[in-house]
Amino acid sequence: MKNLLLVMALISPLVSSAQKKAKTGPKVFDLVIGTYTGTDANASKGIYVYRFYAERGEAAYLNEVETDNPSFVAVTNDNHFVYAVNENNADGSGGVSAFKFDKQSGKLELINARKTKGSPAHISVDKEQKNVFVSNYGGGNLQVFPINKDGSLGVANQTIQDEGKGPDPMRQSEPHVHSAFLSPDEKYLMVSDLGLDKINIYRYKASKVPSLTPAEPAFVSTAGGSGPRHTTFSPNGKFMYNVQEMKATITVYTYDNGKVSEIQLIKMMPDSFTGVNGAADIHISPDGRFLYASNRGTANQIVVFAIDQLTGKLTRVDAYSTVGDNPRNFMIDPTGRFLLVGTSRRIYVFVIDKATGRLMQNREAIDVASAVCLKMVPVE
Repeated sequence: MKNLLLVMALISPLVSSAQKKAKTGPKVFDLVIGTYTGTDANASKGIYVYRFYAERGEAAYLNEVETDNPSFVAVTNDNHFVYAVNENNADGSGGVSAFKFDKQSGKLELINARKTKGSPAHISVDKEQKNVFVSNYGGGNLQVFPINKDGSLGVANQTIQDEGKGPDPMRQSEPHVHSAFLSPDEKYLMVSDLGLDKINIYRYKASKVPSLTPAEPAFVSTAGGSGPRHTTFSPNGKFMYNVQEMKATITVYTYDNGKVSEIQLIKMMPDSFTGVNGAADIHISPDGRFLYASNRGTANQIVVFAIDQLTGKLTRVDAYSTVGDNPRNFMIDPTGRFLLVGTSRRIYVFVIDKATGRLMQNREAIDVASAVCLKMVPVE
């Protein structure tokens, strides 16, 4: 009996510690940063990895790997691999690269690379780690690359080419596939075509070739000349939100097993705004209460909306300056305490008031230029 009590006494603190960690979740993450690269001495060189401490909102440099214009990155569900587009426009040499990833050291090691049929702007990967989806803005198509057991990418086994044009002759003279996001259950893929004002909907079956087939209905249209760009879902999976780049608007949809129905169209900017819009990214807080969207152009803001928990509809809360820099992709850290936004000069860190959704700029900033995509991987 004494031995049993001794064992229990020794185990109890360990169990308590494990329970506490499980309750609070990890507080240390690797921040994986995709960038635009260049020849300037101060330009970014490729993908950067920083250690992010969520209790303090601080970051420390770990590693980097050189690669051309890795503007968007995706991390596998097991955190062992990183995939990046190589967004090269001038010579048509766009591609996608696969890297091994060591989350303890932050080291990235190139496995292989594949050419894409156009200039890619976005990449995503399924949780089963079967396929990578590449959206070719230049070229107007979506490509599916199978993932091999060693994390390398096979030759694309499906290319879906869009056809047509939109009402804006300058921006929409041809298709521009801008992103592909899986539904929460990963049974459907939502593909935004900025050039055609459409969100194409595909049924997804990971182990089949081809893995994508048109859903019924096969697409939903956004307002003419709006330019759909990125999509996100509410944590409960009942609502879908799409941000439109050209008009800086957000469309709210009900979502049910691949079927969407528009319930609201809301402007990011007030009617008095006469500047240039360039809406870019959209994310929802982990608790599902607030939606954030970025607007570039001459606005250079992060706009905050409150989400009605019953209807999914949005109400504008406030907007926050990114100090004149161009806010592209941003992310909310998994703890919901910080919002990090990549801009042309650096990555700004905002503190989130969880009660109101409002932002306060943190004293910390990360000096990575032309940061386009931010992803976090738990270290603990």
